[in-house]
Amino acid sequence: MSFDILVMQLFNGLSLFTILLLMALGLAIVFGLMGVINMAHGELMTLGAYATYLTAHFFSRYVPSLMDFYLIPAIVVAFAVTYAAGYLLERGFVRFFYKRPLDTLLATWGLSLILQQAYRSIFGAQEVSVPLASWLSGAWEPTEGIQLPLNRIFIIGLTALVAFGVWLLLYKTRAGLRARAVTQNRAMSSAVGINTDKVDATTFALGAGLAGIAGSVFTMIGSTNPGTGQAYIIDSFITVVFGGVASLIGTAASGFIIAQTQTTLEFLMSGSMAKVSILLFVILVLYFRPNGLFSSKVRS
Repeated sequence: MSFDILVMQLFNGLSLFTILLLMALGLAIVFGLMGVINMAHGELMTLGAYATYLTAHFFSRYVPSLMDFYLIPAIVVAFAVTYAAGYLLERGFVRFFYKRPLDTLLATWGLSLILQQAYRSIFGAQEVSVPLASWLSGAWEPTEGIQLPLNRIFIIGLTALVAFGVWLLLYKTRAGLRARAVTQNRAMSSAVGINTDKVDATTFALGAGLAGIAGSVFTMIGSTNPGTGQAYIIDSFITVVFGGVASLIGTAASGFIIAQTQTTLEFLMSGSMAKVSILLFVILVLYFRPNGLFSSKVRS
């Protein structure tokens, strides 16, 4: 394998890693804090993608002169819409299934089907896409044989910024301190005056908002349809479990490992065989480390 091909493969793996990380971070936060297996997380990603599409449509119709700058407000709108949807979803639906993991899994899976049909009814079954801003078109060529798309470079930078923001929120603010306290010992946190219901709602909403950003990012590399989120939900769950539940560092590390391995195997063999190989690898690792590679020690 030549150096140029190696660099391109590493970059492709990094691009896949960014989408996986944005999706898996939300899942890791929700799963680690509340033990909720949210099968509708992919549909929240789709909601973020459609929010971006509507924002782009608004700019193209009412302020076409600013179309080159629609992306930043679109990302903010996608986060805000999915954050609000996640908050309402937790308060009106998910909280009734706590401590019933199988019921939660089935209920959120049913919700995902309902949301997919709702998107189909509102936006149609056909794929929709958004125009790429001119400053994200083209590629950066550090050498003659290497071309790195500008939109993917932007996605990598945005993901790094979001991940750093999540770290700051969880480890440098009082809200993050409360969330980590509830993760480690819910009963004791409640006894010292922490409103665990509020922590649950805002944490679930944050996870949904991160999925919305992932959906907004996805519109820069592909078209959106009602089933878009399903393409990433399984890989995101595998990333969370492989890295270790409630371990954000583990989620990031496992996402990088899985993304790089998948792109390399897809280059060497078919896509389906690459998926099977990754799944077998994850199963083998979890056999020896059932709590994940970077599992956190928590008290229940």
